[in-house]
Amino acid sequence: MPLFRSSGQRGFSSALSEDRRHVAARKLEREVQVRFTPEACTVHTPEGVVHALPGDAILTGIAGERWRVSRAHFADKYRPRPPTQSGQAGPYLSLRNRILALQMHEAFEVLLADGQSKLTGRPSDWLVDYGDGSLGIVSQPIFATTYEIVD
Repeated sequence: MPLFRSSGQRGFSSALSEDRRHVAARKLEREVQVRFTPEACTVHTPEGVVHALPGDAILTGIAGERWRVSRAHFADKYRPRPPTQSGQAGPYLSLRNRILALQMHEAFEVLLADGQSKLTGRPSDWLVDYGDGSLGIVSQPIFATTYEIVD
């Protein structure tokens, strides 16, 4: 099973940018519910267990799916929806960031930048490169409702 590793370094990974099948896409503005964890914990996502550190954001999406965004990357990806203040729990809107994505035709894994959280993708899932050194997995139904392909 192919394994993709998040680099933790800004910029798109060569694994996606050099693959002719990749597409550029943009996140659609969608509301998500956010809380910030006060202590280290684990988040059970559809793709696997992710480790969260104090201050990391735990998000819940439109289909009830949950995921973690590190404190270091959160402000670049989401903004609070008033009256929520930045750093407070509540509704946030996703920013229309550009990503690279590759729809996979076989099962695959992604090792996150923390070096311990590993996600497992299924055939038809999307391998997503956020351009900030982090990779992720997005199921086809969620990709179709939260991203628009721009190339």
